[in-house]
Formats: sequence, structure tokens, C-alpha cells
Amino acid sequence: MHSSIHFKVTKRDPKSNARIAKLMTAHGVIDTPCFMPVGTQATVKTLTPRNLEEMGAQIVLSNTYHLYIRPGIEVIKKLGGLHQFMGWRGPILTDSGGFQVFSLAKLRKITNEGVTFNSHFDGKEHHLTPESVIKIQETLGSDIAMVFDECPPYTEDASVLQEAVNRTVLWSARAKKVHRKKDQALFGIVQGGCNIALRRQSLERTLELDFPGYALGGVAVGEPKEHMNKIVYEVTPLLPAGKPRYLMGVGTPIDFLTAVEAGIDMFDCVTPTRYGRNGTAFTHQGLLVVRNAKYISAKGPIDPDCDCYACENFDRGYIRHLLNANEILGHHLLSYHNVYFFISLMKKIRESVRKGNFLSFKKRFEMRYNAGSR
Repeated sequence: MHSSIHFKVTKRDPKSNARIAKLMTAHGVIDTPCFMPVGTQATVKTLTPRNLEEMGAQIVLSNTYHLYIRPGIEVIKKLGGLHQFMGWRGPILTDSGGFQVFSLAKLRKITNEGVTFNSHFDGKEHHLTPESVIKIQETLGSDIAMVFDECPPYTEDASVLQEAVNRTVLWSARAKKVHRKKDQALFGIVQGGCNIALRRQSLERTLELDFPGYALGGVAVGEPKEHMNKIVYEVTPLLPAGKPRYLMGVGTPIDFLTAVEAGIDMFDCVTPTRYGRNGTAFTHQGLLVVRNAKYISAKGPIDPDCDCYACENFDRGYIRHLLNANEILGHHLLSYHNVYFFISLMKKIRESVRKGNFLSFKKRFEMRYNAGSR
């Protein structure tokens, strides 16, 4: 089936594998490298679609498993599909729910046919197959859908990883066979844990299926950071240069810079909103724990180098007060700042590639960021 997306690399960094590109979808154009705010339940926690638009978000991610469980696909269908349901006009990527299903280790049973599991919400039994997951994502109407994959936990057991690779390739072929939605792109997923040989095998077998985009899955699942970086550096350049490359579930500003250097184009992670709700901000000088008592009467913004709404209008001491009083506005302002920070960092990364000085930008950012958390 002809791909519903168009991907064009517009500039490559002369000293690394970093690149900038335009990813064109049915609901708009995405500049890459990009960060996708995570809207698990069809909402990015504490933030409105208008917030996301004004901070420059171009695409959001939503979760197939969670929406299937609640409110149910038929409800979303009756309310006009996922874009209409959540009031977001731009592109949406839906993950397959593989990570969520496999995190239910005590509540599920897996075979080559599919997964039978008990809902984390009400305990009801459900059965998902590669085919049914495609049907769900087609009904949701996302611009980019992901194949159903087996995401194993961190392990050095090659037999466990080999089984996950085999099953993911099998399910990927079945998913592609039934995918029919012409304005939705289906991405393949490369598994294999921290085993380079299995990663290469998974990659070769997945490339044979010829997807319009590819993701590295099964990272940020408990492995040492250096192991994740090794996989990213060694596998990413093997992915097709003319198609988008997506690193799933990663991560932090330093992770982004490392992966962009390797040639990654797309990222998602819950860290900006999760950290925000827990009272921690990402700044150019590292993590800032706003909840700390020393900020009780602190003047000045969360980050002096940030021009987001929260930083331009509120003191740290006020935001700390909101957090400790458990006021929703505190969670909103920190989440707003963190997501803005991630999106703004991606803009700066793209500009550095455009100017041909990505590696020097990366070095300067890392030096400041790693100076220490406060």
C-alpha cells in the first residue's frame, strides 16, 4: 500500500548522523527531530490542546491499550474519532499498547496468536491480536500507527529476546497484511534488547516487510544507560536513511542529544509531565526540585533562560506554594514548563543542525545541564 506520509531530509550534520527533516501527514507537517508529548488517555496531563499549540507541539502520542480499555473504541468512534474526541487538530501517533500489555506480567498470557489479559482497570478479560490492534488504531484515526510488538523486560537471556524478536516479526507481518487505512502510516518496531546480534536480526527481518517508518522498541526498560546508548548508536545508522526513525519511550534532554547524534528523528516520553506533577523542573542547569524548602520565598523564574508562560509570569516561591498546597495550577505550570522545555530543545537542536554546529551545541548544553541538580 502506498505510504500516507512523506518524509524528506532537508539537512544533514557534517560531523555526525544528526539530520533535520519534514514529515508530512494527513493532519499536518512535523519538523524533525521532534518530541511528541504523551497523551496516554487522549490528554496530555494538565495541558489543553491550546497549550500544546502555543508551545509549538506538532504531534502528540496517545495509547491504544488505555483507550481500548476506557472509554472504549466505540465511544471514541461515536464522538468523531480520536482527533475530534480530544480536540487536537494536528497529527497523532498511537502506540500499539504492546508495552502496556506486557507490563501486566501477572495479568496476561501470551501466545503467537495474541495476548489474553485482565484489565488493570476492572479486571475484565480481554484478548488482543496483531489484527485487532490494527483495527482499533484504524478506528481511532491516528496519522501514524504502530505494529503490535512484544516488549520484553531488560534481560540478558538470549532465548527470551529471540522469542520476542520472532513474535514481533510474525505479528508485524500480520499487521501489515490487514492494514487498510490509506491516510494512516504503519511503522515497524525493532526489538532485541541489548543484544546487538538479535537487534540486527530483528532489523533485517523487519526491513523485509517494508514499512514507511521504523522504531527502536524495548529500550528504557531498566537496562544500564550505556547499554541503551550502544544500541542506539549501532542500530540507528542501519535504519533506512529515507524513512523516519523513532526511539520509543525516551527520555531526557541528554538522551535526546545522544540519539539525535546517532540519527534518530522522533521521541516520546512521559517524563516532562510526570516530573512536573512531582514538583521537578527540567532547566538548562539540570533538574530543579521546586518542592525543596529552600525555594519557599525564592524570587525569579524556574529557568532564567526559558521564555515559557510559567517562567515569564511566576516566581519559584509561588509555584512551590502551589505544589505544597496541592493546587492543580502548580502541576499545570510545571508540566507546561517541562513540555515547553523539551519542545524548545528540539527547535534548538534543529537550528544547530541547520547551521552545521550540532556537536558544539550538544557539548555546550551537556556541560551546563550536567553541572548539577538543585
